[in-house]
Amino acid sequence: MSAAKLKLAAATLGVLALAAVSLFVGVSDVSLASLLSSAPGDRPMQVLLISRIPRTVALVLAGMSMAVAGLIMQMLARNRFVEPSTAGTVESASLGILAVTILAPAAPLMGKMAVAAVFALAGTFLFMRILRAVPMRSSLVVPLVGIMLGGVIGAVTQFFAYQYDLLQTLGAWTTGDFSGVIRGRYELIYLAAGLTLVAFFTADRLTVAGMGEDFTTNLGLNYKRVMALGLTIVAMVTAVVLVTAGSIPFLGLIVPNLVSAVMGDNMRRSIPWIALTGAAFVLLSDIAGRLIRFPYEIPIGTVFGVVGSALFLWLLLSRRRQHA
Repeated sequence: MSAAKLKLAAATLGVLALAAVSLFVGVSDVSLASLLSSAPGDRPMQVLLISRIPRTVALVLAGMSMAVAGLIMQMLARNRFVEPSTAGTVESASLGILAVTILAPAAPLMGKMAVAAVFALAGTFLFMRILRAVPMRSSLVVPLVGIMLGGVIGAVTQFFAYQYDLLQTLGAWTTGDFSGVIRGRYELIYLAAGLTLVAFFTADRLTVAGMGEDFTTNLGLNYKRVMALGLTIVAMVTAVVLVTAGSIPFLGLIVPNLVSAVMGDNMRRSIPWIALTGAAFVLLSDIAGRLIRFPYEIPIGTVFGVVGSALFLWLLLSRRRQHA
């Protein structure tokens, strides 16, 4: 086995170890001893099967898919500081969830996810459209455009949520928090895992599309189709994660930048590392949120929001020094 495969295997084992730790962290007494001494219907086993395993699976798959979605957005927008939370995608998906909550409150989770995905796709296409009209697309202007667009969409969402007395409901949907993930209401996250695999198998085409329309066309690829595929993956992943557990800010921005600093820009080679690193970040943030104020819990959106914003500022400043 080559050195690269050995490193990837070691990283996979590290993520599995974090997942194992996640299974046994919490208020309820779930330990190997309690599991071995309990019957299938006893509380420790029920907590493990109904809550801990679904939560850990959701954490891993959400981290993997959102990190890869961030990579796709960066490739297609040709900017290192773009991801769903800095391009209006998350805010558009939140507007979609609010719309379906107002118009069809009894809609199933799959229906909410579908509407959120359509809104997220529309918001992402709007962001890409605005970028084409921006004359000076510096590395700092592009995320600022996305943040401003997200601010406008977020303001509209907050206005209608206030009008319909749904501010608390909207906050519950959009705040990144895996404490409510239980068996029966997390299975949509497997769709995000499938979309991540699609991104891996189409990595070469997405890489070519990131080099521009003329270059893509000269290689015989349909630029618009590849762009539509990439943005659809981003929109659907964002909607699935948002419906399942809420928003995890900056994850799709930080992880691809950290991995590319070590491995370069080969998308096919870096996707497994980005997926594993995203899963590791989310698991670590969730475990920290459960332990910092034990037995109370800090939502992962808050924990990673603090860590991610600090790393975002560090990336901005380091990029500025490189171009100085």
